[in-house]
Amino acid sequence: MADQIPLYPVRSAAAAAHRKRAAYYSAAGPGSGAEWPSSRYQLEDESAHLDEMPLMMSEEGFENDESDYHTLPRARTARRRRGLERFVCGGWKLLCASCCDWLVNICQRKRELKARTVWLGCPEKCEEKHPRNSIKNQKYNIFTFIPGVLYEQFKFFLNLYFLVVSCSQFVPALKIGYLYTYWAPLGFVLAVTIMREAIDEFRRFQRDKEVNSQLYSKLTVRESKNSIGHGISEDVRKSSGLFYCGPLAPRGSGGSQSWQKRPLHSASSCFIRTDQLDGETDWKLKVAVSCTQRLPALGDLFSISAYVYAQKPQLDIHSFEGTFTREDSDPPIHESLSIENTLWANTIVASGTVIGVVIYTGKETRSVMNTSNPKNKVGLLDLELNQLTKALFVALVALSVVMVTLQGFVGPWYRSLFRFLLLFSYIIPISLRVNLDMGKAAYGWMIMKDESIPGTVVRTSTIPEELGRLVYLLTDKTGTLTQNEMVFKRLHLGTVSYGADTMDEIQGHLRNPCPQMQSQAGGNNASSTPPRKAQSSAPKVRKSVSSRVHEAVKAIALCHNVSPVYESRAGVGGEAEYAEADQDFSDGNRTYQAASPDEVALVQWTESVGLTLVSRDLGSMQLRTPSGQIQTYCILQMFPFTSESKRMGVIVRDESTAEITFYMKGADVAMSSVVQYNDWLEEECGNMAREGLRTLVVAKRALTEEQYQDFESRYSQAKLSIHDRALKVAAVVESLERQMELLCLTGVEDRLQADVRPTLELLRNAGIKIWMLTGDKLETATCIAKSSHLVSRTQDIHIFRPVTNRGEAHLELNAFRRKHDCALVISGDSLEVCLKYYEHELAELACQCPAVVCCRCSPTQKARIAKLLQHHTGKRTCAVGDGGNDVSMIQAADCGIGIEGKEGRQASLAADFSVTQFRHIGRLLMVHGRSSYKRSAALGQFVMHRGLIISTMQAVFSSVFYFASVPLYQGFLMVGYATIYTMFPVFSLVLDQDVKPETAMLYPELYKDLTKGRSLSFKTFLVWVLISIYQGGILMYGALLLFESEFVHVLAISFTALILTELLMVALTIRTWHWLMAVAEVLSLGCYVASLAFLNEYFDHSKTHVRTLHDTKSLFSWKD
Repeated sequence: MADQIPLYPVRSAAAAAHRKRAAYYSAAGPGSGAEWPSSRYQLEDESAHLDEMPLMMSEEGFENDESDYHTLPRARTARRRRGLERFVCGGWKLLCASCCDWLVNICQRKRELKARTVWLGCPEKCEEKHPRNSIKNQKYNIFTFIPGVLYEQFKFFLNLYFLVVSCSQFVPALKIGYLYTYWAPLGFVLAVTIMREAIDEFRRFQRDKEVNSQLYSKLTVRESKNSIGHGISEDVRKSSGLFYCGPLAPRGSGGSQSWQKRPLHSASSCFIRTDQLDGETDWKLKVAVSCTQRLPALGDLFSISAYVYAQKPQLDIHSFEGTFTREDSDPPIHESLSIENTLWANTIVASGTVIGVVIYTGKETRSVMNTSNPKNKVGLLDLELNQLTKALFVALVALSVVMVTLQGFVGPWYRSLFRFLLLFSYIIPISLRVNLDMGKAAYGWMIMKDESIPGTVVRTSTIPEELGRLVYLLTDKTGTLTQNEMVFKRLHLGTVSYGADTMDEIQGHLRNPCPQMQSQAGGNNASSTPPRKAQSSAPKVRKSVSSRVHEAVKAIALCHNVSPVYESRAGVGGEAEYAEADQDFSDGNRTYQAASPDEVALVQWTESVGLTLVSRDLGSMQLRTPSGQIQTYCILQMFPFTSESKRMGVIVRDESTAEITFYMKGADVAMSSVVQYNDWLEEECGNMAREGLRTLVVAKRALTEEQYQDFESRYSQAKLSIHDRALKVAAVVESLERQMELLCLTGVEDRLQADVRPTLELLRNAGIKIWMLTGDKLETATCIAKSSHLVSRTQDIHIFRPVTNRGEAHLELNAFRRKHDCALVISGDSLEVCLKYYEHELAELACQCPAVVCCRCSPTQKARIAKLLQHHTGKRTCAVGDGGNDVSMIQAADCGIGIEGKEGRQASLAADFSVTQFRHIGRLLMVHGRSSYKRSAALGQFVMHRGLIISTMQAVFSSVFYFASVPLYQGFLMVGYATIYTMFPVFSLVLDQDVKPETAMLYPELYKDLTKGRSLSFKTFLVWVLISIYQGGILMYGALLLFESEFVHVLAISFTALILTELLMVALTIRTWHWLMAVAEVLSLGCYVASLAFLNEYFDHSKTHVRTLHDTKSLFSWKD
């Protein structure tokens, strides 16, 4: 049956990559290790009947036969239903958006991105022109500001409705009151909105101006060769993709504080900080092109004929491919360029000086290309109120039609219909938007003033109610649940393990030189010929524990990208800062900088046991032994860590013995296949992972001089490739990764944030499902989930096995479906496959889990998971993160919370709410989320009640007087009713609270009721509608019946009763009194009493209409 089911063809991107690698190895020949990798990347034939089998969602079908296999059509059915609803309800919005997008595409045609060749000092030779080098984050310009803001406002139904109503008052036949009665509230709303947008736009303009005015020194040929011209070109004012040639005077954007530390590196390198680009605060080493370093002076850069070939602008900030070619040498020099030779925009030079060639500018910079416009988040409460507003509009039209029908369609009935629409327009109160916006601002102020969560910042003031409606919480791990403070905890050598309490034993081994080292040193002193092939011919003997400790610690001290940094004695900006005489090289003045805190923790641990990294440059590093001896190692090659390889390596030559050694460390999943056979690595990795430790496997391989020279030639050739460079380079490096000697296994602890366990337990008891999305490996993520109590120790965990195709995903999902009430742990690769073929089924199964852990997730996958939950469940999601890789997830979620951590402030600045610690999220949701939602629900419904009651009185008034379209209250009475007479008591509902904060924190189960939306629903809305109809009818009919003998005073009596009723209703609605509420009640009542002195003219003016209508009524009664 499976063969008869039409399915989409399966295309595997991984298969294409494997075929490229296999083709490269087959072309490399037998001498380059082609046989071994070819089997490693051999493709497996997929079973057709499994690959084409739809996912089974019934256990009976799985247990019986294939005839019961079926797919789930519910997703497609729901999609069709939603499509019809969008077509009916969102047609106007879709049409406007399509027209605007079309106009934007016509006006701003996208420029095709191409690879470019940039000549040194000869811009006229460059075929590819640089775009204007300015950053613009403004939404509008001076001509589009007013139209743009008005469009953003009137695309919503509520504002558009009031605009039409207000404009109708310019037609004399439709005018039923004073113009200011309609235009004053609408103008106030628009003025506030325009002012707020203008302030935000001005702030964006200032930020853009600050960034675009940064100056760089430009090397020109107008000056002498050995000097630097300072003519500032606009094209290099804020450049990205600087191809690094060598030293230059400090850049203007570096800041004074970035020059206070100096690493021990040569002039051909520098350190940069990228925290504003990727959220990482660690320093990164950038290397200059070697051939330009041999020039005698900076001015000689213009005397050579050289160019840079660079790839077209791309989004990836972690990769770059290009070549540097010098044509005037014989033969021409070709040097490959990589990410190590580039400086992106928005990075800061932390040490050293920079001169470079501008490759990308303006919109082509990595920072601008990776900047996505965040969506305009709208709260669920606003959407619900918008639906209620549409229901009120339907009621308004129905009531007007009924009144015209009862009138008998006499005369120009369409004019009467429109006048009734205007008379009953207060059913939809314009003050609803004003009160809600002011309430949101008040909630934000209360959150920031809460002393229990200091440092909290509300960056998006339009969605505080979302904090009380959350069902899914997506959180990062490193820096969010953990402190991102790495502490070395465990060293395992296979037969012996060292913990925190036995580190003194390692120090003892290091103080006693091992016999192997002594014999090598003695042989080296006796003979000047280094024994470069000794390790290949020597028989394998069992090493002692002391020698294994020496080798393991030395490998950890050498295999890294850490650089020691020393504080400078001289002040900032002086040349003495760079003099060695002014450097303090003592241990207490040394700190370490690296691209990963794990690396720093390992090097700090080697220093604590006696082997200290004292200096490092591009070509060498020096270690100091416990005896004070300095060991120098020449760095031949460096292989940085990548997310694809999951490992890093270094090839070094010992200056004392001339031995060449290849050290490598990485994740166990990547290292287990390249080290020699052992029976303990997998078990110990699991043991450390269960303790919540981050594990790294360290290995080495001794190389002869011939082996290294052969590798270097193939490696240099691969690095010069333009096409598939990464694959070719990885293939050459992997040719070294064979039968490596396993040295040790390290365990580093990432400490949990304060009160993470009780906070997660609090959120779980509140009914919030927590998903942990991390880029860390599966074992560590699982252990952190257990140690933080995200997953209880007694709870079952289903680890989703790796899948690569549709058939494997189908079988694994069926296996997972049999599990009940267990947490899910899935990797990013498997997640990608499942989302490609079984998105709906995976979402349905995962949403039933109490907790989900997604490991090895990319930033794009994190954002996709947030959108998947929104689309599949329709529930509100919250994303919590602290790094630049969490920004996409934070912006995609309904509510984003950023934590100011060690990875910078990028996530905090992009989030809707910013907190300083993860534990503050509990109070933010339980207390402020609850209060904001409850108060806004009560406030919104009360404002609608205030409009409904006066519209009911108008309907009764018109029906009594033979359906005349005459207003009951005019002028200031209508304006005062919605402002000074009732505004303060109604708005004081933002101070109300149903439970105390302590109670909300003590009983988090109360939060579950909020997610059901019972505080604002059609049921509660109908209750308020019935109350309004009842009160409005009683007030109007009561006034007419009780005071029929004094009919001219009916208006004053009914209006006074209306004001008193509203004040009384506010008092009855309040659950917890605040002193400001009592002040608001008394103040409003006092304002009305004081205004009675000049309200007589409005009452007298209305008496004329009433007396006329009364005479008309008497006439009709006499005729009857």
